[in-house]
Amino acid sequence: MKIARVFPRKTNASPEDELSFFGPPGLFPIEIDEIHISITFSWDLKLSELLYNSWKEIAPIKIGGPATGERGEGFTPGKYIKNGYVITSRGCPNKCWFCSVWKREGGIRELEIKDGWNILDDNLLACSENHIKNVFDMLLRQNKRPEFTGGLEASKLKPWIVDLLIKVSPRQIFFAYDLEEKYEPLVKAGKMLKEAGFTFNQLRSFVLIGYPKDTIYKAEERLLKTVKAGFLPMAMLYRNEKGIKSKEWGQFQRSWARPASIKYLIKQKENHIPTGLFNI
Repeated sequence: MKIARVFPRKTNASPEDELSFFGPPGLFPIEIDEIHISITFSWDLKLSELLYNSWKEIAPIKIGGPATGERGEGFTPGKYIKNGYVITSRGCPNKCWFCSVWKREGGIRELEIKDGWNILDDNLLACSENHIKNVFDMLLRQNKRPEFTGGLEASKLKPWIVDLLIKVSPRQIFFAYDLEEKYEPLVKAGKMLKEAGFTFNQLRSFVLIGYPKDTIYKAEERLLKTVKAGFLPMAMLYRNEKGIKSKEWGQFQRSWARPASIKYLIKQKENHIPTGLFNI
């Protein structure tokens, strides 16, 4: 069966085959049996109707994706995300107020492990020891250095997991500092990883900013604390279901979203040189 996958926009993780489309079908006729409209972000839900109307004359349509609240099932490489990106488990035991994963997926479900090098699991380290070891065995077979962009939970990092990370020599490892109680575990994880030989360029952490009652000053303070813990901070801007964000927060987040820009800001702060970016 020829299934066209339709997405509202293209991202770095989008599939790249000839049956992946972004937006309306265009002028060229295509022969397909079914259409899957996949919506990742809730603020793109309004586009699903537009996409449906654009494609409905071509083939039967199904609408799904994380934004619909639909529970994920198995994982097929290259179907909804590009080859190389892989999901080996779904769900998370935590119930963070800002996160929809636990509402949609429930607790941890371990999936059949497929080949890939960029791990996107919701919470890989919440899986069983056997599953985690099998994932690392899979990574050792790949011809690219792995990346953990799904994010690892600092409080679940153990010495035996650090040993596994040493073996696969990842290009980058993401953690998360999204709640204040997660800072101390981040510090401990940073200490373990630095002692194991991992560098600042490999260790990264998403930092949640812009949520209700947050301020630019407090957000900058958390970002700099992340540096102190040994991680390159990557600002992750909170957006509600409508995707609303202010111009000020958008500007601030962009400054802390690219490694080169982040390193420049860190150096400016180290040298006590005003940047003008934080006086919003």
